[in-house]
Amino acid sequence: MTSTVVRVAAVGDLHCTRTSEGMFQPLFAKIADSADVLVLCGDLTDYGTPEEARVLAKELSALRLPKVAVLGNHDFESGAADEVTRILTDAAGVVVLDGTAVEVLGVGFAGAKGFPGGFGARALQAWGEAPVKAFVAAAIEEALKLESALARLRTPGRVALLHYAPIGATVDGEPVEIYPFLGSSRLEEPINRYRPTVVFHGHAHRGQLEGATSGGVPVYNVALPLLRRRFPEQAPIRVVEVPVGADERGAPDTAATVSAAGARA
Repeated sequence: MTSTVVRVAAVGDLHCTRTSEGMFQPLFAKIADSADVLVLCGDLTDYGTPEEARVLAKELSALRLPKVAVLGNHDFESGAADEVTRILTDAAGVVVLDGTAVEVLGVGFAGAKGFPGGFGARALQAWGEAPVKAFVAAAIEEALKLESALARLRTPGRVALLHYAPIGATVDGEPVEIYPFLGSSRLEEPINRYRPTVVFHGHAHRGQLEGATSGGVPVYNVALPLLRRRFPEQAPIRVVEVPVGADERGAPDTAATVSAAGARA
């Protein structure tokens, strides 16, 4: 039997602006009541400015929970991603992962931003012009970051954080023309190899809520606009109960109890 669980609340794509003060407090209050750890899956700010990061840090500082995050593409827009990270870390205690890992309450968290590139046989390949090869190299680098982070984890319960999608199933519903810009199946490879308990990502505002890798690892799209649209009467968060400890045979228990929009299943 599982000795205990850690309730992980996940959401992404907050797109905090300089005028967002007070907007997230109701959401964070509900998270405080339903979770032990908050995971933020990128696009924390709208234009990646320090001013936006300070607004979000003030909102987050009132939430007395451990907070783990990755950045998204919007957080890089103003060329101040390092400053955004520093503000969120210093002012709100957010652990921002970038090919790194951390253990919180006995659960391991591995994170990377990820990158576009497409899925499966239609993924962009490193062929032809130098800019195309550089684009693919960036996607491969992010996959290697995720692999490195996952390899560090030794806990039975393990959570992978991304901004970009690692599978095509959770971007279904977006315009097909932009599928290649929503994620990369190169991110799926380390997930299948290291088999975390659960994977969270954002970015696909009109995608699907959930899917699974080819190896059966559950993947959840926690983009805030998607959760708000699909669960208009509930808190727009995804809560997963991640086990801590071992099962009755002494083997790691990595099954997760999943709920959507704050209501546990």
